[in-house]
Amino acid sequence: GGRTSSPLNTEAPRHTMVVVLASEGVGATVDTTAGKELKGPLQTQVSDNEITTPHGGQDWRQCANYVEDFSVTTNGLGTPASALAAAREATADLAHYPPANFEPHLSHLAGFLWGDEAAQHASCLQLGNGASELIDLVIRACAREGAWRPGPSDVQYEEYKRSAEAAGFSRTVHSDSSASLLCMVNPSNPTGEYLKVDDLMEYLEQTCERGSTVIVDESMQPWVGPHWREDSLISKGAWRRQMSIEKGVDVFVMHSWTKIWSCAGIRLGSVIAPTPQLMVKIKSKQVPWSVNSVALVFLTVAIADKEFMRRTWALTPVWRLNIVSKITEAFPAWRCHGEPFLSWVWIDTFDEDQAEAAVAAAKAAGCPIRWGEPGYKKATIIRLGVRNELSFEVLLGALKKVLVSRRMTAA
Repeated sequence: GGRTSSPLNTEAPRHTMVVVLASEGVGATVDTTAGKELKGPLQTQVSDNEITTPHGGQDWRQCANYVEDFSVTTNGLGTPASALAAAREATADLAHYPPANFEPHLSHLAGFLWGDEAAQHASCLQLGNGASELIDLVIRACAREGAWRPGPSDVQYEEYKRSAEAAGFSRTVHSDSSASLLCMVNPSNPTGEYLKVDDLMEYLEQTCERGSTVIVDESMQPWVGPHWREDSLISKGAWRRQMSIEKGVDVFVMHSWTKIWSCAGIRLGSVIAPTPQLMVKIKSKQVPWSVNSVALVFLTVAIADKEFMRRTWALTPVWRLNIVSKITEAFPAWRCHGEPFLSWVWIDTFDEDQAEAAVAAAKAAGCPIRWGEPGYKKATIIRLGVRNELSFEVLLGALKKVLVSRRMTAA
């Protein structure tokens, strides 16, 4: 699966930071071993509700007994070995700038998305430094300032809230069709709700007014299965153009490729605009070289790894079913939510204290999970990334030990 260490590794992963002192041109090596309490500015920031968007994937650095990161929704298979090897080899060219137009890698992505029809759609596609850069760009460059709304769920990935409100938008309820900006995630991260493409198009047609901008984040869509493109707005280019030109509703399709290929460290995303003219507006505001050479090479090789996708579709539902079954058996009062193909499980414990205790127990066992309170404001909820059976047994044992003992104490 491309992992560089055992999923049951009990040794803290080591990281070395090379600090270059610009004034003297010399380097100093600083030990940043995971689990070691670091002082001052080197301390890992886990979350800051007042400034930045809370996000999973930070706690693992503080686990001296790190086993597996369940706090993120990345692929449980880890990083594709072929793409990881290519990325390492690409570091040999770090002295050179990446291609300003991202080619030929942008064309490789177009081929991955549309196959033989790539040439018809390529002028509407652009890469970015993770989906986060492109979310921000679309909102600032293409949306008419006013109110923004999530939809159809009120709970979704918080980066849209941050970007919209940083750009001067005010939030309104998901049912407010007068909003000038709609940001929705489908499949919905974190709740696990999913609209098939026909239902999705109907929802947009019925709830979006002329002059509005829509971003549909389909980052988790590749988990649907081999037919994921057909049940996606990727396959609805003519409809997206018609919505823009005839109805005045601009629908953008967003992807974070760091999820399916488990490459969050290199930041890699893309956006599809409804028309080439709108893509020009995005590119005119984008900083140059925002995707580095290593990420571009990684993308080209990951796209070609069909066996990795086959294994993803085969194993993820099996691993997820294992998690849901054992959580339900161990904690019958809890409820697991989400489609069977998803790379995470959204779990309502119906008890804020239990949820908080579960988060603490998981981190202590080296298996951090995502609590629903930071950002989402769902204090009874926990989210678990889908991981293999062996890693999950470590997490499950920790949850049972702490939560069962709490029940006995309360009794």
